[in-house]
Amino acid sequence: MSITVKSSIRQSQHAVISELADIIEATWHRTLNLSPYHLPADLGYVESRLEGERLVIENSCYQTPEFRKLHLELAKVGPNLDILHCVMFPRPEYALPMFGCDIVSGRGQISAAVVDLSPTSPQGLPAAYNLALQGTGTSGYAQPRELPSWGHIFSDYCCFIKPVDEQEHRRFLDQVQHYLTVHCHQAVATPATPNQRASILAGQRNYCTQQQQNDKTRRILEKAFDSDWAERYMTTVLFDLPPE
Repeated sequence: MSITVKSSIRQSQHAVISELADIIEATWHRTLNLSPYHLPADLGYVESRLEGERLVIENSCYQTPEFRKLHLELAKVGPNLDILHCVMFPRPEYALPMFGCDIVSGRGQISAAVVDLSPTSPQGLPAAYNLALQGTGTSGYAQPRELPSWGHIFSDYCCFIKPVDEQEHRRFLDQVQHYLTVHCHQAVATPATPNQRASILAGQRNYCTQQQQNDKTRRILEKAFDSDWAERYMTTVLFDLPPE
């Protein structure tokens, strides 16, 4: 199914963020069988004010036979802050890791870029992922960043950096595309395992619960809206827990 989403802010964001959004959606279209995923009507596109600046949040969501939700969020605060956030939530019948990617750009400079395929099993990533991701991670980047206190949910291949130049921008974009392509191909080739549903759910719940501890994101949302709205957005859109 061909789905094209035209973002009203994408072309005004940092060029790396705009290109990464295009890469993510193009890879999804090329490798997966997409259908729409409907968010609550008031959460797909949101506007507010943050410290006097206009805040815009745009969400694009899909689902596939293997994934209950593919979420791409683009956000812009005034002329100086651009954000991309992406998470792929596997259906609980599929023993797959969690793909996550974020970029933050302030005043035209990317301050943080992260991508990972986070294991949801105590045994770590499946063997096929370990083989495909060998030699990746933060190796070779000039300014790796320290993971947050809840960063134990990430894999050994987590890449969390502050890219320093155009070469590292391109390297990070290529690395995200590699992780994403590996993940999509593995997902399509992975058979459903309903008998593992309980352990798969537990792994996803741990991932989402830890991500909900991101105080920086929560504080921004609380300032722009209020604490109740921030909690609803964090638990409904960003890191919703899979159903029992």
